[in-house]
Amino acid sequence: MPAWPVKVENGRVLVDVANATKRARKPHDPHPLARAVKREPGPLRLAGISTTAMDGDYPRFSGSDHLLGHALETAIATGAETRLIKLNALKFRACEGYYSKAARACTWPCSITQMDESDQLDQVYEALVHWADAIIVATPIRWGAASSLYFKMAERLNCVQNAITTRNEVLIRNKVAGFIIVGGQDNIQSVAGQMLGFFAELGFLFPQFPYIAHSRGWSHEDMERNVEVLRSSEELKQGAGELAERCLAAARDLLASHEMTPEHIMRGGRKAHPLDME
Repeated sequence: MPAWPVKVENGRVLVDVANATKRARKPHDPHPLARAVKREPGPLRLAGISTTAMDGDYPRFSGSDHLLGHALETAIATGAETRLIKLNALKFRACEGYYSKAARACTWPCSITQMDESDQLDQVYEALVHWADAIIVATPIRWGAASSLYFKMAERLNCVQNAITTRNEVLIRNKVAGFIIVGGQDNIQSVAGQMLGFFAELGFLFPQFPYIAHSRGWSHEDMERNVEVLRSSEELKQGAGELAERCLAAARDLLASHEMTPEHIMRGGRKAHPLDME
């Protein structure tokens, strides 16, 4: 970024506007994620994203992971390809708020991804934008909200939505999202509402009944019993499998219709504005 010589004299800040440093952009090859979005031939593809956090060295039972596993198993049985991404196994930085400085500073691919080769959120970007026809995001409920790892991912996905804001470019096209929400206490509908609203802004579509959930309510603090109930529930296992089937069926219909969503779209009440400095 350009910089201007500055000094303070008699309580006044003086800026030498005539002698700014030159803007410097270091040359680099385009990031692999920056390639054109094109659906490659092959069977339907379902990505499962686990957002639960636990000690990887001492794993314990996770209700959301348990049901996500059944969803992916059902998808495999239908002939679909699957990919499981566990956020807790990835090393990635939190969003650093480039959009808060300037809209164009939040780039696709993410500025962090381009700068830091060790940042592993590229696996999520690759799956959502380039690979999957459908995704299922599974989360526990933490104090009435999705997990902290979910929100860490969501903030880094701002670069996908910002492509619409800055370039009117829709990266997520003809893709379906479903959700698995598991908590020891209530607030399922609030968590589902946030997830539906957020992934809709990215461009995802939803099947009929786009999420399954489990909670025993506010008064049930006996988490050992909660785990027992969830682990033994055939209804929840079946529900997870049927969610996967609904997501894949919707994705299949989108691909078969040949009515692809446009690469550019004006959203009601919001549009991409010219961002040139006045």
